[in-house]
Amino acid sequence: MNWANRLTLSRLALTVLFVAALSSPWRYAHTTALITFLVAGITDFFDGEIARRYQTVTNFGKLMDPLVDKIMIAAAFISLVPLRAIPAWAATIVVGRDFLITGLRLMASAKGQVLTAERLGKHKTSWQIITVIFFLTLLAIAEWRGNIMASDWWQRAWNEAGAALVWLTVALTLYSGLGYAWRHRTVIEADL
Repeated sequence: MNWANRLTLSRLALTVLFVAALSSPWRYAHTTALITFLVAGITDFFDGEIARRYQTVTNFGKLMDPLVDKIMIAAAFISLVPLRAIPAWAATIVVGRDFLITGLRLMASAKGQVLTAERLGKHKTSWQIITVIFFLTLLAIAEWRGNIMASDWWQRAWNEAGAALVWLTVALTLYSGLGYAWRHRTVIEADL
């Protein structure tokens, strides 16, 4: 197994650790979750970079890298629902969109077509990651500062800035998903 694929699998393991940390009652669990999520995100950058630079792109990597990315984002959004950071409806849209686009790609693959990622989808992913890091950072600050959750600036950041990020992320998620499905509608129409 090459290093790029090892990093991809390590991101999957880090996702499990992230979920465990975020749902743990340990005092610095949210800080641990933030650090784990950041490290997982860094591995996402490096696995692709290593595969391209050393020409070690494999079918395993082509399949697993985007799949592990989707698992990481889905795990983060779902794990933030009980903490009242992400509304359940928003997590459902994010996860549902990724399932539907993955299904579309599988349909295309069965017909010998490859549907590549588009720039808007990458922007959507960036905003999803920013949203997760925003809430994790606020949770980590609360661990270190004690009563900070009661402070005016923390509440405004959590409620107002957080809501704006969630709405922006959901809008990009829907827009990119619907646009992607529309541009590749012939894949679906052929089976109807």
